[in-house]
Amino acid sequence: MTETYGPGPAESPLIIKLLIMHQLFRLVLGQKDLSRAGDLFSLDDSEIEDSLTEALEQIKIISSSLDYQTNNNDQAVVEICITRITTAIRETESIEKHAEALVGLWDSCLEHSLRPSGKDEDTPHAKIASDIMSCILQNYNRPPVMALAIPIAVKFLHRSNKELCRNMSNYLSLAAITKADLLANHTDVIVKSILQGNAMLLRVLPAVYEKQPQPINRHLTELLALMSQLEQPEQYHLLRLLHVAVKRKQPEVAQKCIPFLIGHLKDSTHNDVILNILIEIAGYEPVALNGFLPMLKEIGERFPYLIGQMARLYGAVGHVDEERARSCLPFLVSQLANMEHSFHHILLLEIKSITDAFSSILGPQSRDIFRMSNSFTTIARLLTQQLETAKAKSSRKKTSTEVEIPEKLEKIKLTLAENEDHEKLQFKIQAFEDKINAESNTPSSIRRYSLGQFSKEERKDIRFNRSKSLALHTALTKNESSDDEEVVESEDKPTSFFLSETDPLRQGNDKLPFKTNSDRSQLGNSSVSHSSIMHTESENLPETVKENCQEETPETTASPVEYQDKLYLHLKENFSKVKAYAMEIGKKIPVPDQCTIEDSVRSCVAKLFFTCSLKGHYCLYSKSSFILISQEPQPWIQIMFLFQQSLFPEPLSIQSHSVQFLRALWEKTQAEGAHSFETAMMESTFPQQKDLDQVQLHLEEVRFFDVFGFSEAAGAWQCFMCNNPEKATVVNQDGQPLIEGKLKEKQVRWKFIKRWKTRYFTLAGNQLLFQKGKSKDDPDDSPIELSKVQSVKVVARKRRDRSLPRAFEIFTDNKTYVFKAKDEKNAEEWLQCINVAVAQAKERESREVTTYL
Repeated sequence: MTETYGPGPAESPLIIKLLIMHQLFRLVLGQKDLSRAGDLFSLDDSEIEDSLTEALEQIKIISSSLDYQTNNNDQAVVEICITRITTAIRETESIEKHAEALVGLWDSCLEHSLRPSGKDEDTPHAKIASDIMSCILQNYNRPPVMALAIPIAVKFLHRSNKELCRNMSNYLSLAAITKADLLANHTDVIVKSILQGNAMLLRVLPAVYEKQPQPINRHLTELLALMSQLEQPEQYHLLRLLHVAVKRKQPEVAQKCIPFLIGHLKDSTHNDVILNILIEIAGYEPVALNGFLPMLKEIGERFPYLIGQMARLYGAVGHVDEERARSCLPFLVSQLANMEHSFHHILLLEIKSITDAFSSILGPQSRDIFRMSNSFTTIARLLTQQLETAKAKSSRKKTSTEVEIPEKLEKIKLTLAENEDHEKLQFKIQAFEDKINAESNTPSSIRRYSLGQFSKEERKDIRFNRSKSLALHTALTKNESSDDEEVVESEDKPTSFFLSETDPLRQGNDKLPFKTNSDRSQLGNSSVSHSSIMHTESENLPETVKENCQEETPETTASPVEYQDKLYLHLKENFSKVKAYAMEIGKKIPVPDQCTIEDSVRSCVAKLFFTCSLKGHYCLYSKSSFILISQEPQPWIQIMFLFQQSLFPEPLSIQSHSVQFLRALWEKTQAEGAHSFETAMMESTFPQQKDLDQVQLHLEEVRFFDVFGFSEAAGAWQCFMCNNPEKATVVNQDGQPLIEGKLKEKQVRWKFIKRWKTRYFTLAGNQLLFQKGKSKDDPDDSPIELSKVQSVKVVARKRRDRSLPRAFEIFTDNKTYVFKAKDEKNAEEWLQCINVAVAQAKERESREVTTYL
């Protein structure tokens, strides 16, 4: 007969737990049998799942024994068993069931030494803690597990084990993403750990600041002092913390931050982020920035791409009072005339806002100044003159008591003359406006030439085309311009080239102004973009244009000095080839409307601006521009040169305005002693094929062809909406989605965890909306504002893999999103739709600014 034994009342609970465990676990842990430990991996996860809690408790007893740190057999058994247990928990997703036992074993490790005994050699308990940590904290999105784990996790931050501390910081950062509340109660411990050198935890602070700002504010100065010691990612998280902090509108925090932020503005890595923080501060504490305006001005002039943010800072300070407004306006106006950036609408908006708030600065002429021209340079010049006049008047008032009687009489005469001129000008302006209003139903081109007719009729007194009305305004404000005087542009050598400023009708008469249509951008853009009017014949021009051309062009035009101008002779010899080549290449590569050469760290880069030639009702680029930064400016300059030649019926000469512009750009890109522009154009009339391929590839990389395409019917490059008017109507219906469907979003960007979550996305209006779940009916999450999107880029799988990737990134002001489509075709559809929608949002924003002005 077989006897059966069971636990008696005096036997320990250990025996009961061993009986509950799976028999193999019972054998390995009860007898510490290392030879059978490997057999645990032959068991199915579901077979041992119910035994895991008891096994963990048994491991806790073994690891707490006095001889564990010296017993290699026990250490090996425990290590194998923990690996098998954590694997089973992950596979069966039973972390919540066994979390208490796991955390209990983890906590027991704190009772023992965790300091490495040698170089890169962890203690036995440090190894247990590391294995359990990864199993627990990978479940950072499960609040019940985190509620148990985080109070224990923060204790490991001060246990003198750098590797353990570093890994713990990574996982705490993940926990902060989903459940910052749990970390908020431990903010003090986290801040102290950062100050002791654990900089990785900086990424936690922005998440916990909203819940516990006081501990962070107390140590803010010490945290800022760490900036120079931090790696770039940690620097970014420190700045992100400041951005969160200043949003709470605490003046004392702002006072601490501003000197630090201004001091780091020269670092091009972070100056964009820093300026966004300063803009936040300027919204409620603008006076605090007043003393730093000279340094901000210096930074703005050094980094033109920051001018938009600088304008907002100057605008905020300028609204404080009239004295500060007068000190801020000169910088804003000077940048309005600067063509090395694309923030003129923002500058104009800030200037108008300040002058509206303090109307005495510009006086009653302010509205006329803003309405007289679409030329930012001209408006800037008029504003400068008006500000100088106002300043001079203010100075005269201060010294009026010292003026002698003869000077007073002279001033009275001058005032009377000014008043008489002013009345005369006002009468003519009114007559001009009445004439324009009467012709409001006339097509714009006819109205423009009727304006020229009007100017001709009144030539003896004043010319009322657009540029002449600006000259009048100059005369009004400075009383220095004569009746027939031209408003002269700055004589500095340009570093920007506007295709819209070149005119085929001026060929051969470059030194004389073409007065019939001083708004040359209208004619120039047409001649650049539409092949059908590239060669405008004089007989097709309106009568007004003909008359003015005949009046202001000599009967015999001096041709270039043919026998000395080698470029002219070369182009004359290859004239038909150049025109044919330009026509063909223009269908593959677009010609920019404007080109600016800027200095970069290594060399010069070309900043290229593209607009749509048609500018239809739903146009994506009628007010805004597609901006491309090219590291290879010379092929672009050569393409623009060939295109310019194609516009003219005669070969270009080296003295031509357009050639001089391009020559200036070329020389800015050349090393000292290199070939001149004309020599380069003659030696290689057409760009190398490899250069053209590189240009084409760059346009593809920046997704240019998502928003632009060559129209065979129009013979020009047009935006997506103008090329597809039937789609434009549907897309612009309120609430009508451009595209919708499922995408996978990458939740965390650290390499050791690749986690994609499927969401339902809808691209409609000015937003990319996405739901929390896979269904269209799930609640909305925070949308992405398309006007804040800086760029959209593909994520290439391999450096040499040119096939369409499935993943793409969206970069906004303060966040990067990574999405993955179901296949390459679907990814391409999303990319094009997003790029079109972003362009549409920014164009709408530009139109709103223009409409407001």
